[in-house]
Amino acid sequence: MPAERLSMRKTKEILRLKWVEQRRHRHIARALEIGVGTVSEVVRRAGEHQLDWGSVEPMAEAKLEALLYGEATKKVVTPLPDPLALYQELKRPGVTLALLYEEYLGQHPAGYSYSQFCRMFARWRRRQKVVMHQEHRAGEKMFTDFSGKKPHWVDPKTGELHEAELFVAVLGASNYTYVEATESQRVEHWIAAHVRAWEFFGGVASLTVPDQLKSGVTQACAYEPVIQRTYEECAQHYGTLIVPARPRRPRDKAKVEVAVQIAQRWILARLRHLTFFSLAELNEAIRYLLADLNRRRMRRYDASRRELFERLDQPHLKALPERRFECAVWLKARVNINYHLEVQQHFYSVPYQLVHQQLEVRVSAGTVEVFNGTKRVAAHKRSLERNRYTTKTEHMPRSHRAHAEWTPERMLSWAHKFGPYTTQLVERVLARPEHPEQAYNACLGLLRLGKEYGAERLETAATRAIALKAYSYRYVANVLKNNLDRLPPRTPIADQAQLQLLTGHENVRGENYYR
Repeated sequence: MPAERLSMRKTKEILRLKWVEQRRHRHIARALEIGVGTVSEVVRRAGEHQLDWGSVEPMAEAKLEALLYGEATKKVVTPLPDPLALYQELKRPGVTLALLYEEYLGQHPAGYSYSQFCRMFARWRRRQKVVMHQEHRAGEKMFTDFSGKKPHWVDPKTGELHEAELFVAVLGASNYTYVEATESQRVEHWIAAHVRAWEFFGGVASLTVPDQLKSGVTQACAYEPVIQRTYEECAQHYGTLIVPARPRRPRDKAKVEVAVQIAQRWILARLRHLTFFSLAELNEAIRYLLADLNRRRMRRYDASRRELFERLDQPHLKALPERRFECAVWLKARVNINYHLEVQQHFYSVPYQLVHQQLEVRVSAGTVEVFNGTKRVAAHKRSLERNRYTTKTEHMPRSHRAHAEWTPERMLSWAHKFGPYTTQLVERVLARPEHPEQAYNACLGLLRLGKEYGAERLETAATRAIALKAYSYRYVANVLKNNLDRLPPRTPIADQAQLQLLTGHENVRGENYYR
């Protein structure tokens, strides 16, 4: 039966919303509860006749109908929808049969009704529908996924409601199921849930079949998806192969789809009236209901999931490795001019030859490893201190390394070669309340004077400096420059006068000048 033509009242309303209110076709369709195609068709017909709202508003409905649609005297042949085209469009995300009917009605306003449209498509689907039965061998596959429905818990201190993710894993042959609540879908939580699932099963299946979510797959593809690096390392550690299900192919992982539904109905539904104050408390309740779920007898198999697991999957699972996998996150970072790169607001050194290069960083709970391609170029103990530096001497250039090796012990060792008074002078300089680098520079200056003037003269000048408590590089340099060390011993009074000339002239501003 042909569909009823749109009333002229709605037709006028379409044109008013379009020309006066300047609304989009989608908004008009939603407001009038009609298809977007219908709106487009009315606007097109009005445009062909060069109409505007000033001419349409006072026009009689019969005249407007005759103008837009003409007087149809011939019997209209109702076009049939193309079921194959509809089937292909339904594969697209977000496309529904109702949307396709609106588009069909927009192209064919006198087309079939919605019920007839759906009935014809369903009849075609029944003729075409063929489903392949999947045989799951024992110990072969573990299916994993997150539930769309999420549990929650309440912070007892703040009262804040926290949503958790529900992770579900199921073995193919026995339907033995593992369920837990995780903090989020981040890589570290995704992988940790897998590790706990394998430990729950007591072994590892040959294949792991996840959905192509971002935590496990960095580049989705129906034929050759790119597995997230840490996820792949985890799979290699446990001796399993990751084979993601194809996008928009729920039958590839029908086992876990059903398991997710069962977890929602048998676990989440039973917890809906309870309040939990931590993620651990929530998981404790989930574990109790999960044990009950796996003990329940399935009528189809006349056995429980636990019984089938012990009979089928358990004997064929691979053994767990001796060491638990340590989850690590891979990052990319560029080396700064100071041969350090930033990882989570802390700076770690790398060989200075790698300045300005972008490197890969593997961050685990306790270590930070830096890779240039496949070669590890640096490894550090992880630090949680923000805006601090962790530096290894071997990463520095030779000039920086020498500066870094300045220590009080090394300074005193050098001074000891010149004599006891030089050593005593260096000790006094190092003890001065100033920045260590300033004291280091003064000590290096004294040692340089020893190389320039000789150990004997430096020792004599150090003797005079200690006697007068003139613990400075400048005094010793002036003594040696002016050959005062070669003069006969002076009286303390004379020496005080000399010191006044060298360090306390009236034209020299003192330490209290600016106070």
